[in-house]
This record gives sequence, C-alpha cells and structure tokens, in this order.
Amino acid sequence: MATVDSCRVEGCGGAGGTFQPYLDSLRQELQQRDPTLLSVVLAVAVVLLTLVFWKLIWSRKSSQRAVLLVGLCDSGKTLLFVRLLTGCYRDTQTSITDSSAVYRVNNNRGNSLTLIDLPGHESLRLQFLERFKSSARAFVFVVDSASFQREVKDVAEFLYQVLIDSVGLKNAPSFLIACNKQDITMAKSAKLIQQQLEKELNTLRVTRSAAPSTLDSSSTAPAHLGKKGKEFEFSQLPLKVEFLECSAKGGRGDAGSADIQDLEKWLAKIA
Repeated sequence: MATVDSCRVEGCGGAGGTFQPYLDSLRQELQQRDPTLLSVVLAVAVVLLTLVFWKLIWSRKSSQRAVLLVGLCDSGKTLLFVRLLTGCYRDTQTSITDSSAVYRVNNNRGNSLTLIDLPGHESLRLQFLERFKSSARAFVFVVDSASFQREVKDVAEFLYQVLIDSVGLKNAPSFLIACNKQDITMAKSAKLIQQQLEKELNTLRVTRSAAPSTLDSSSTAPAHLGKKGKEFEFSQLPLKVEFLECSAKGGRGDAGSADIQDLEKWLAKIA
C-alpha cells in the first residue's frame, strides 16, 4: 500500500506528475496578477465540465430509440406493428421471435423510432424483454380489451413483471398501456381496464411480498411496487403510465382503416 500511495502523490511519471509544475506555476501567476481571475477561470471550467456531462447524458438518451411492443399472445401487437409501419391490414400469426423496423413519427421534427414487436408467448416473452430492455425509450403494453375480463390475472402478472424490473423502469421514460380491439362490442374501456389492473397489481404485490425472496444478493430489483401501506395506483410509480384506446383492425373489417391516431400522437410526443 505504501508503494501505491507514493505513486499517487508523485504521479508515478504519469500525466498528472508531468503537468503538475506547470499547473502550480499558472495558478501562482494568476493569483499574483489578479486573485479574482483565478475564480473566473475555475467558474468557466466548472461550466464547461457541466455542459460536457449533460451532453453525455443527452447522447445516451438519444441512443435509446427503441419502443418495445409487449403483451400477451393474441393481444394484437403484431397487427399494430404492421399498421403503424404500413397503414395496411395483414393477417398475422403468433410470433416466436422479435420483429423490428424504423418508424417515422408524424411530427415536424422528422424524428424516428425503432419499433420492436416482442413475442407474447409465456415461454418467450421474458427472454426477449431481457434482451431488448436496455435500449428501450418506451414500452407499449398491448391489452386485448375484448378478452380482458377472463385474462386479467395473466395480463396483470406480466405487467407486474415488466414494471418491477428496475432496469426497465430506469431506461424507459414513457410507458403506455394500449387497450386494443375497441372495435369489438364487448371490449372494456381504458378506464375500467386501469381500475381492474390496479386491483390485481395490488393483490399481486401483497402475495409477492409475503412469499420468500428468490432474488440473489446481486439483484437490484425492487421488492415492492408502489407505496407501502397504500392501495396500489399507477400514479405511485417512478414513471408516468398512460392509457389509451385503439383498434388495429378498425371498425369496418379487414379493408377498413385502423383506429390508431391516438397511438401515433403518443409516439410523436415521446420521440
């Protein structure tokens, strides 16, 4: 340890040791000429370092251009993906791998995002989520509004897993729950879906917190969702969760246009 400490003080022949005499000489000269000049130089240096820091932060944010489309099987993720990119209807099948494409948002800035449609099958979805979450600018969690009542527990289970993921929460500044298939008569409204999900997530976090932890000591995932001692609400999360209604198929059959204008506006907002 003595050798290491000695190295740090003397610079060990590195850049710090080489330039230290010149820096000391410059500081003494500035102080002799005008003591306030040294303060000005230091203030300018701090401002420059701050600008460099924020540029690095902004560059990292700008590099995260992916919007992950997630949800259960048959929620309509893939058709939404196709509609956003082409505007056309296409028959789709259950995905077993991811699909990605550049999406030009509808705004005056000409921004683009990378849409990534992730498989919704129970055996695949967490695997693909783990692969892509670090590049996510936002999540679009797609819900089948028509079958929501019978799938509410499965939807809440997957949503809980996405929300509780600390890396996902850190990297995704925007989170949307898209209540799809609103063209079907029995579809539930976005408001009802939000209320039901809050109740199910509240139950889930109670049962999860009571169960023995399976996380290893190196995991940083939070063990609790929302505020302890209060009924769960999405407003308690460290990111804003929004809801909207949409229909990838549209109300006039396969040949009709999709009702995804609100989704397109949301993507333009977060781009």
